[in-house]
Amino acid sequence: MEILDLLASNIALFVACSSVIGLFIGSFLNVVIVRLPIMLERGWKAECHQLLELAGEDKIPPKKFNLLVPRSHCPKCKAPIGSFENIPVISYVLKKGKCQHCGNSISIQYPLIEIITAIMTGYAAFKFGFTWQSAAAILLVWGLITLTVIDFKTTLLPDNITLPFLWLGIAVNYFELFCSLEDSVLGAIFGYMSLWTVFQIFKIITGKEGMGYGDFKLLALLGAWLGWQYIVPIILISSVVGSIIGITLLLTRALKRDMPIPFGPYLALAGMICLFWGEPVKFIFNYL
Repeated sequence: MEILDLLASNIALFVACSSVIGLFIGSFLNVVIVRLPIMLERGWKAECHQLLELAGEDKIPPKKFNLLVPRSHCPKCKAPIGSFENIPVISYVLKKGKCQHCGNSISIQYPLIEIITAIMTGYAAFKFGFTWQSAAAILLVWGLITLTVIDFKTTLLPDNITLPFLWLGIAVNYFELFCSLEDSVLGAIFGYMSLWTVFQIFKIITGKEGMGYGDFKLLALLGAWLGWQYIVPIILISSVVGSIIGITLLLTRALKRDMPIPFGPYLALAGMICLFWGEPVKFIFNYL
């Protein structure tokens, strides 16, 4: 209790401790970002083999693969990475971004995610203080960071993350941490139906699918956490940011015209803007 009292009375200490925790959680988020899409793909293949009764691969017991097994290793030489080699950011700097066994370069993604998670966790702690609201906001930030990077890399928004967080948003707002329970439920409904409607209209007009169902669920998730009042701001902010980045990538030829652009990262970014600066956002949109 003394430690909790100390954290509650010293915001600087609470923010510092939260940031350190965020640093280590960022390391775990890297594992989820890399392994979850592989786990999903393996599951889909296994289901296809089972449904189609295919011979061959389905008769070979697959190697165990999840968030814990196998242990961390170099993707090139497969050498295991020890605990002291897995210290967030520090290990990357000391090893100069390379595997100490084969010299293979280690993706800059790992320290970047750790640093971003630490910063965002610390800011959430600073913004909401030593409260249950702070704990909930930190969980949401971790989920959105994970979804952002997975969608950016694979154009997937896994139900394994979006659906639990959607229900969690309704659960925390049962206690009105961010909005009323009524606003939360309406936010989930309007969030899903708004993008679903746009999807159907676009499909009727063009005969093409403009976005994935994961985007509907992500907006429903954000609506469940923040309330229906933020659905329009989130859509507009994400659309503007997505358009600017997309046009820039096309002009610099970093993106080909026929390549799909994931919308999830921009929804997640807009959601975090509304989470941290909700009142100014509402004021601006009400004024407009």
